[in-house]
Amino acid sequence: MSRGNDGRQQLLTSPADRFPLGSTPAILSAPYCLRGACQNGAVRNFHVVIPAGGSGTRLWPLSRAANPKFLQPLTGTTRSLLQSTYDRLRPLVTEDRLMVVTGAGHAAAVARQLDELPVEQIIAEPSPRDSCGAIGLAAALIEKRDPGAVMGSFAADHVIAEPERFADSVRVAIEGAAAGQLMTIGITPTHAETGYGYIHFGEPTDNPAIRQVLEFKEKPPRPTAQAYLDSGEYLWNASMFLWRTDVLLDELKRQRPDIHARLLTIAEHWDTPERDEVLALEWTALPKVAIEYAVVEGSAAAGKVAVTAGDFGWFDVGDFDALGQLLRPDTPDSVAILDTGDHQSVLSSESERMVIVPGGGRLVATLGLSDIIVVDTPDVVLVCPRNRAQGVKQLVEELRNRGQTQYI
Repeated sequence: MSRGNDGRQQLLTSPADRFPLGSTPAILSAPYCLRGACQNGAVRNFHVVIPAGGSGTRLWPLSRAANPKFLQPLTGTTRSLLQSTYDRLRPLVTEDRLMVVTGAGHAAAVARQLDELPVEQIIAEPSPRDSCGAIGLAAALIEKRDPGAVMGSFAADHVIAEPERFADSVRVAIEGAAAGQLMTIGITPTHAETGYGYIHFGEPTDNPAIRQVLEFKEKPPRPTAQAYLDSGEYLWNASMFLWRTDVLLDELKRQRPDIHARLLTIAEHWDTPERDEVLALEWTALPKVAIEYAVVEGSAAAGKVAVTAGDFGWFDVGDFDALGQLLRPDTPDSVAILDTGDHQSVLSSESERMVIVPGGGRLVATLGLSDIIVVDTPDVVLVCPRNRAQGVKQLVEELRNRGQTQYI
């Protein structure tokens, strides 16, 4: 990580010559405008959806149901993850073509953080229904207003170091989506990561920057992840999707007609006085399922999904070990401290590779420790090894089973 001229920390990305699908194609350096025109840099007939859901249980107790990780600044800047996501997507779309889908309990906070976004562009889910419900509803609403438009879906809680290179990858994916493919942007892997899903790609399409997706793979054990990396035929799955709304809805109807019918019913009544009544009735009946399981994996099996590789400093702040890597990747033996505004609240002596989050209003002191996570909040203190960071969600489940929901 380097520090920019404005004092903010910036991630370093690997060089472009590691692009796994051959040498970096010329299209990555050339602006692309769907259907031939741009508006102040925005791509015409392109819509963006930011699903902002989940409580980030692997970042508990920092991330809670009432204050999830996407609403928090976790990258060394004052901007939250949601605001940073908005910042890098806003140049690609006009204001009326950017939508956030979030839980009803977070809609007000989203509106406060994104005060430039028209309030009607914030869609409040009555209850969590995973990404298929959120993305599917957004697609149905966009298709109703702008038939055949290309829509991109990008999570609210990712970190991207090089927004311009990210925008280049999005433009490549838009081209594939406009041609009728279900597109995803896969991340060029840098190591054998076991915490991410993988995308197995095949032969190139007419565009050398786009390859057919053969299969989506679940999070693998380390030997399998290493084999994926060594083969050069896999990308990390970052759940970045682009498609024409009519193509997505057709695939949803083919594979999950039950979900398709309910989402279309909601969309049909969206601009009517019956919206709230219909939304409450139909949304409750939707199954909880991710868009990958409901649509994308089945579409890939049918040869309808393609991928372009992204190499723009992508980072998923999925747990506290990842947070430590984000904050201090260049000095692995040092202590990573999330700045909560109180620089005098940590005393760490003879300790290394620590991740410390002070937030309980008291001093956090460590002596002679290594590879430990310490998270201090007003009502909970978490201590665990860094190599158990992904297991933190088990504590949240245990609290839920005990009925101690005041802590989650």
